[in-house]
Amino acid sequence: MSLIIAHLLADFYLQTDKMVQEKLKNIKKHILHHYLLTTVVLSAGWFLSGDHQPLLRAVVWPAMFIAGTHLVIDLVKIKMVDEYTNRENFSKLWFFILDQLLHLVMIMIAIQLFYGMPLVSNFSRFIELLFEEGRQLSTGSSILFFVVILILGTSVSGHLIRILLGSLPGQLLTFEGKYTFKNELKESGYPKKRMSDQGLSEQYSYMVFNKHDMSRGKLIGYIERLLVILLTYYGSYPAIAFIVTAKSIARFKQMDDRDWAEYFLLGTLTSMFLGIVLGILLREVLN
Repeated sequence: MSLIIAHLLADFYLQTDKMVQEKLKNIKKHILHHYLLTTVVLSAGWFLSGDHQPLLRAVVWPAMFIAGTHLVIDLVKIKMVDEYTNRENFSKLWFFILDQLLHLVMIMIAIQLFYGMPLVSNFSRFIELLFEEGRQLSTGSSILFFVVILILGTSVSGHLIRILLGSLPGQLLTFEGKYTFKNELKESGYPKKRMSDQGLSEQYSYMVFNKHDMSRGKLIGYIERLLVILLTYYGSYPAIAFIVTAKSIARFKQMDDRDWAEYFLLGTLTSMFLGIVLGILLREVLN
């Protein structure tokens, strides 16, 4: 479990947006993050467990195996995404999911190769935790599993939704409103035969644009999914509707735009779905 947390931290928290956009250029730095974090986690586990295995076999080789396979998977993924997706968000989403599953499998294989813990038995134990009554994780494992759910519900889910939605069109991102100003210039040289004053009237319409702070939207998404996970864990499903209502009220004026409404609906439903699934998973494993 701790190796999975190390992978998620290196993949989603130690990577900047620039590193994600130019991953091939920053691949060495990215792999170094993975190697260092994996080494720290394995070293701590080796020290605390009092394992008598040599440090080279217990720490160095597993860390190199995990970092090396991560490098190969990432390079293959970058090449396949560039060649086969044609910038389609849905295809990129499937490549992202497959990429993360392969990384998880490599971690499990490393555990089996270097620590003699069978891959099949670990998977079977996890299935038993989900479907058999009375089976529970230890306190330490429960805390680690909660941290995994926390990371999945924030950064990982946010990255997944960002891939699915793609980039927000500029006209939807920046539109805030329309203001009209009217300027009247009265002329004193007109004949005074008419009862009313005469003059020149000019009308100006201004579109007001404002580039949103995307970090606020990211934070709102994190809090939203954490609330949904918490409400799902306690079975308070009706309360989730209030979150959707609050978001809809905040974006009420923009709902007149069909493109924006579809974008908002897709993002919200995906976020809610992920939050509910993670909440159910947390409840089934810990209870």
